[in-house]
Amino acid sequence: MSKRLEIVLIFALGIFAGSAGGLLGEELAGSEVPEPEPELPLKELRTFAEVFGRIKSDYVETVDDKTLLESAIRGMLSGLDPHSSYLDQREYRDLQVGTSGEFGGLGIEVGMDEGFIKVIAPIDDTPAQRAGLKAGDMIIRIDEKPVKGMSLNDAVGLMRGKPGTSITLTILRGGGERPFKVELVRDVIQVASVRSRTLEPGYGYIRIAHFQSRTTEDLLKAIGQLKDENEGGLKGLVLDLRNNPGGVLNSAVGVSDAFLGDGLIVYTKGRVDDSELQFKAGPDDVLKGAPIVVLVNSGSASASEIVAGALQDHGRAIVMGSPTFGKGSVQTIVPIDNLTALKLTTARYYTPSGRSIQAQGIVPDIVLERGELRLDEDPGLAPLKEADLTRHLEDSDGEEGGTEEAPIPAPEAPETTSEPTEKTRPLAAEDYQLSQALNVLKGLSILGRTKVDSPPPAQP
Repeated sequence: MSKRLEIVLIFALGIFAGSAGGLLGEELAGSEVPEPEPELPLKELRTFAEVFGRIKSDYVETVDDKTLLESAIRGMLSGLDPHSSYLDQREYRDLQVGTSGEFGGLGIEVGMDEGFIKVIAPIDDTPAQRAGLKAGDMIIRIDEKPVKGMSLNDAVGLMRGKPGTSITLTILRGGGERPFKVELVRDVIQVASVRSRTLEPGYGYIRIAHFQSRTTEDLLKAIGQLKDENEGGLKGLVLDLRNNPGGVLNSAVGVSDAFLGDGLIVYTKGRVDDSELQFKAGPDDVLKGAPIVVLVNSGSASASEIVAGALQDHGRAIVMGSPTFGKGSVQTIVPIDNLTALKLTTARYYTPSGRSIQAQGIVPDIVLERGELRLDEDPGLAPLKEADLTRHLEDSDGEEGGTEEAPIPAPEAPETTSEPTEKTRPLAAEDYQLSQALNVLKGLSILGRTKVDSPPPAQP
């Protein structure tokens, strides 16, 4: 074996032994009998060293050691689930900026699906949302570059860029449609985590677009404003989590806690003790038991599924819409140094009743198919009559040879439009699913229902 191969093999063995030793040390701390060290995969490590050496000596171009080792790390993680990855300096910085609620790009949450980039959800009021991208769309080209074979991080890197620059995405949408191109202009994405308004007197609406570090605080502020707007207080609330791709776990716990008086919110289970956590609600319910309807769809993922699942299991809310995305895994950010980190899936989420969210999602209590109400283009248009036809026969008064004197035409009325304005446009036409949620909310309020009949949550 050459000197270089020996060095690489020793390096690889040292990393593996260090990891094994670290795990063994943790086990010994809680056990009197030491367990045997795991057997080192010497054959595979020698193969790794051999491949490393062959590339260094025979590859058509010179490749530095740092690039090869980083590629090896990415290769290890690419064989795991689609949410585990290595974060280089730029990617680690982007992750930290993204959770703060401001970054540059298109405003789209994406994931990998059979080698292509799949849209999980467009973020509200961003170039992606304004361009009409939908959850479930497949991005097959980015500026004419095929995404097949790209890593998720590489694709995200291409889509992000300087605000004001343009990018063309080739989209494949379900239903047998042919691929089509969409041109977008990058922008500074400032995600408004929480938006609110009064739907009708006493009935509030809160939209959470993404769970950020300040989401719980913004939610409580929005509820306070809704209470101030409605003199009699809130008789019910619609919590809209549609196309919410998730975000910070603690914010999901905080939002759930705001509406629950006690009990388990979510728990996690993994291989190591540190990954097993339980989150429980405090004693205060900010709505004092007023009914809640939660809207979800296939773009609701991760943290939004935690909220929907917790409120559903406790019978605190009716969940309406379509089944959610089903991302029930926990990613832990492990800093390697000040510039790079490892994003590693370490556990799974479970709802209070013990349901796994992973690949299952949250099934709504009331399923709402996607639909819309279209208004008549000109509801004031009178039906066609005989008198409207050209050269129609005039009416006769019955006297021979007599004709009725033509009436004096009335002055023309000024032209008016029957197109509804933003203020008069009915909610059902604006958002059909939201209008149905409001109807259910009213029914719960009339019946005085603050809880939905459901079995008590099971403890883990």
